[in-house]
Formats: sequence, structure tokens, C-alpha cells
Amino acid sequence: MMGYLCQTEGLTEDQTEILKAVRQFVEEKIIPVAQELEHADEYPTEIVEGLKELGVFGLTIPEEFGGLGESLLTYALVVEEIARGWMSVSGVINTHFIVAYMLMRHGTQEQKQKYLPRMATGEVRGAFSMSEPGLGSDVSAVSTKATKQDDGSYSITGQKMWLTNGATSTLVALLVKNGEGMDQDASVYKNMTTFLVEKEPGFGETAQGVTVPGKIDKMGYKGVETTELVLEDHRIAAEQILGGEPGQGFFQMMDGVEVGRVNVAARACGLAWRGFELGVAYAQQRKTFGKPIAEHQAVLFRIAEMATKVEVAHNMMVRAARLKDTGQRMDVEAGMAKMVASEYANEVVEDSFRIHGGYGYSKEYEIERLMREVKFMLIGEGTSDIQKMIIGRSLLKDYELR
Repeated sequence: MMGYLCQTEGLTEDQTEILKAVRQFVEEKIIPVAQELEHADEYPTEIVEGLKELGVFGLTIPEEFGGLGESLLTYALVVEEIARGWMSVSGVINTHFIVAYMLMRHGTQEQKQKYLPRMATGEVRGAFSMSEPGLGSDVSAVSTKATKQDDGSYSITGQKMWLTNGATSTLVALLVKNGEGMDQDASVYKNMTTFLVEKEPGFGETAQGVTVPGKIDKMGYKGVETTELVLEDHRIAAEQILGGEPGQGFFQMMDGVEVGRVNVAARACGLAWRGFELGVAYAQQRKTFGKPIAEHQAVLFRIAEMATKVEVAHNMMVRAARLKDTGQRMDVEAGMAKMVASEYANEVVEDSFRIHGGYGYSKEYEIERLMREVKFMLIGEGTSDIQKMIIGRSLLKDYELR
């Protein structure tokens, strides 16, 4: 039985049908196996094949390239549904989606033709690589370097960190610093370039000069692999520069991060939604002092607060996605949605955990998994403190004293 939380007004018939199909898939194919796969840290191969068949990998890719041509809003709502079932599964499609989005927005016609049709089917899988071992939110400090060679190609050397789908992906959007033979004295924002690096799936040396060492063992967000990426004199053609021109990398990546923030907000919404469902169900089953705990005011008030937070987060996320779909810049809205959704999701999941009492601490109950997964929302795609910096600076510009 689905309650009425997380409803979205003004959806088209297509959007409604897509969400119905995804919800059915989540109920039948994800929720029943999520616990077992997550505890085993096992890659959800069958689920991913099912998502390919549903067309999820090509959800936002234009129809001319074999996709469904849907909006960011549709994608975010699909992510919310999937994360409600198992957050890790939404991670399988997230970086893929960001790379496809960057290609659609910034790629050359040749790059779109070359990759988008195979990305739509899920044959080519994308990963997004900005971070490095010594660098989290400070993107300007990227040290992985691309140096131009005499024949016009480039050599890339450096170390990248936190690649979701680092092993399963075959196409990595890689942010590097311009090296010799490029404009390295430009402003910090113009001395970065995004390369489209091709590799084989798997661990070890997956392309010439490209090594994926192994998966990082994480507290939650299991099943999907997170890796490092080591590049040593990786030779790559100039055609693999996203958009064909060096020096655009920072702006391209920030555009990608904006949609990534909406994505993380949507994932947090899915986790909060599921946390609420589990809490409200348990509160009606468990009895103390002769009545279901839901009838004790302390628990009833908690349920009311949880549902309200779920709704606030959902509506902020939907608004940010709709704004991006109109082509407007929405770094503030995306930052607000990501901050509110991730913070509220943590509070809602923790409240649900408290409702579960001792059982919430048992690995047998789903809420234990959600407790670990929801922590990732606080740090993925920029911490809450980074969102506050973005929001605060923008507000000072808007409300500057004249």
C-alpha cells in the first residue's frame, strides 16, 4: 500500500507511466533482494540488466540517439523511486547520467554520435571523475595533468579518487589541469580540461596507462563499486577533449555537478521516504503498555515530523529539477535542495531507527542499512557546508546593500 507522500503535480502521461513501471520494478525486483546483496557487497547485475530493458540508461538521452528524451525532472523522480528500493542502484545510473548530460550539453556532434547511442542502451557506461586523494571540495586544486605532445595528442598523469562505477564504466569524464603545451597560466577556472577517457571494465590496467586498483571498502553504499583511478602517461587524442576545446573543463564539470546535486537530493528523498514507510509500519505493529506505539504521543509526533520533512525535501528537489529543465542556472536551488534533502533524510531515517528500538540495530531489519546509506548523502556532491557557501555567497550578491 502506497501512501500519498512524494506526489508530484503536473506530470505528463508519459512521466506517470515511466514512474509506474519503475515503482513496480522496485517493488518486485529490488526491495526483495536489496538486503542480501547489500550485506554481501554484491554488484546488482540482474537489477542493472532490468534497468537497461526499462530504458533507464537512456532516459534523458534524446530520441535521435536512441534514448527516451525525458527531462531532468523525470530522471530525478525515477532516482527517488529507485533509491527508495536500494540507494546503491541509483548510484549505478547517476554518474552514467552525468556523463551523458555533459555530452549532450557540451560534446561535439562527433562525440555525441560516437557515445550517446551506446550509452542509451547501457552498452557504454559512464563514470565522472573530478576528485583526487588530497582534494574534495576544492576543485581548483586538481593536480592530474594533461601535457600536449608534438603530434597533437596528450599525455595524462595523476591520481583520481571516489569514482562511482570505477570498474564497471567504460567511459570516464576526467577533469585535468592543463600542462605544458596548453594554457596553464590562464585563470584557475580556465586551466582545466575535461577528457573523455575510454577503458575496459574491470580492475587492474584497464587501458594503456590507466589502472583501477580495486574497490574501496565503505560503510554503506555497497554493491556499487567506488574506486581510485591511476593514470601514468596515458596517451589520448585531442578529439577526446569534451567539446573539442581545452580550458572549458571547470565549467563543464560544474554544470555536471549541478545535475548531480539534484540527483543526490532525489536519492536522499528516496531514503527519507523509505525510512518513513518503515517507521510508520513498525509503529503500528509494535505494542507497548497495551497499545500500538503509534498511539503514544511521542511516537505520533515523530511520525508527523518525519512525513513533513519528506514532503519538504521532495518539493525542493522537484523545484530544482524543474528550474534546470527550463535551462536556467540553478546552483542556489540545487544547493538548497541537496542540503535540505540530505539533512532531513538523515533526521527522518534516524527517527525511524529510534521508533524501531533495539530491532533497528539488528541487521535483519532494513532500517539498519538505511542508517549507513543515508550518511553518504551528507558528503556526496558537496557537503552541506559547501552548499551553504554557495547559497550564502549568492544571497549576498542578490541582497547587496546599495
